[in-house]
Amino acid sequence: MGSLVGESERNLRQALRIVDAMAPCILFADEIEKGLAGVNGSGDSGVSARLFGHLLTWLNDHTSDVFFIGTCNDISKLPPEFARAERFDAVVFIDLPNTAQRRQIWELYLRQYGLEAEQRLPADEQWTGAEIKACCRLAALLDVPLMAAAQNIVPVAVTAGEAVEKLRTWASGRCLSAAQAGIYHRDEAAAGKRRQVSRGKIDPTRN
Repeated sequence: MGSLVGESERNLRQALRIVDAMAPCILFADEIEKGLAGVNGSGDSGVSARLFGHLLTWLNDHTSDVFFIGTCNDISKLPPEFARAERFDAVVFIDLPNTAQRRQIWELYLRQYGLEAEQRLPADEQWTGAEIKACCRLAALLDVPLMAAAQNIVPVAVTAGEAVEKLRTWASGRCLSAAQAGIYHRDEAAAGKRRQVSRGKIDPTRN
């Protein structure tokens, strides 16, 4: 956003020209719903709506070899026209990591923080990668076992459980699954989580 009339739109056009010039490349927009807040034009004389229009036109018409990735925590805040065909190749839902994915995350952060790999792991069925990292960081900082450090971790799936379930319900049947081939289905994902076992030690020799 710029303070002068037309400056914000010019900034976006210049940024997209730079991206086109850098092709082939990846353009990554994290938490894109926050950057597009106010696209209904209320409160900013329509600047956000015009920026959104420029971005939509570029997504639809650009011929450069640019792969656009946008992440979103609350897709309900995105305008429906954002998901029209030819804007994105696919909409993918990334759920909480499963057992195998969490094990890989544990291995990564145990190595990063120089912690004992054979120690007992806390119950992590609802943990994200960020919470596993926080547990390892606390264990290293306080020089305590992971089980003790875990007493200070409350997963977002608990603190914002309703929002997580709402997002899963919305994504069911509408998005591709990031964990396996095909469409994400809430019932199948829940059944798979019930079959998984997450407690135990990490075996670094296990494939």
